[in-house]
Amino acid sequence: MTEIPEHLLKRAQAAREKAAASGDAAATPAGGGEAEASQPADPRIPAHLLERSKSAKQRAAGQAESSGGGGVAVQEKVASVVQAAPTGGGVPIGAGPGGNTQRLLTVVKSGSIQEVKATPVDKVHTWPHLLAAEFVAALVCLAFTFVFSVFVNAPLLQLANNNQTPNPSKAPWYFLGLQELLTVFHPMVAGVTLPGVGLIVLVLAPYIDKNPSNKPEDRKFAISLMTVHLMFWAVLTMIGSFFRGPGFNFIMPWKDGLFFEL
Repeated sequence: MTEIPEHLLKRAQAAREKAAASGDAAATPAGGGEAEASQPADPRIPAHLLERSKSAKQRAAGQAESSGGGGVAVQEKVASVVQAAPTGGGVPIGAGPGGNTQRLLTVVKSGSIQEVKATPVDKVHTWPHLLAAEFVAALVCLAFTFVFSVFVNAPLLQLANNNQTPNPSKAPWYFLGLQELLTVFHPMVAGVTLPGVGLIVLVLAPYIDKNPSNKPEDRKFAISLMTVHLMFWAVLTMIGSFFRGPGFNFIMPWKDGLFFEL
């Protein structure tokens, strides 16, 4: 048989002495049932739980008295689980405040320990989702350009004549919107102020709109603002291309002809 170390024996003896001392301080001259009733309730345990435990003990005592031999079996089972206190004490070893052998640790809400459903992520990988779509779009644009060059003849214009200014004198199509603004506003406003404000807004756009969502329904204001901007510039370009004739006057292309060359 293995010998128990000396320090463990001393620790067990000290624990028994402490339990005996606490039992002597809490005991009263009355019997065990009266001492248990006179002990103050633990404020950390709810009152309804104490009442439930007390009623359960009373029911168990009544069943033990009515069953006879069954009560002896219950007492033997309890005696095998709870170690009796040494002689002279009244509280079993390991008892809590007031001699109670039951403690309420916590109340855990029922539920699954692990989340089963995966959280959807609004992201996709660049390859193959984005690059495949861009490659297909590039092939479609190349095919359209090839077919357009077969059916549409685009010869070079005649040599420029320095003694004759073309009428109307139009800028390239990508500057026709700006040229159309020059017919309405002062050159300082149309050529410097409005384009400068547009460039500054584009630079500050990532700092003004910090919405991380890529869904159109979550970016209604930003998409509406960009759509208005594109439509405004597209309308100016179309007017300068098809509705301006000699002297850069406003004309109807289906009546006076088309004064526009690529």
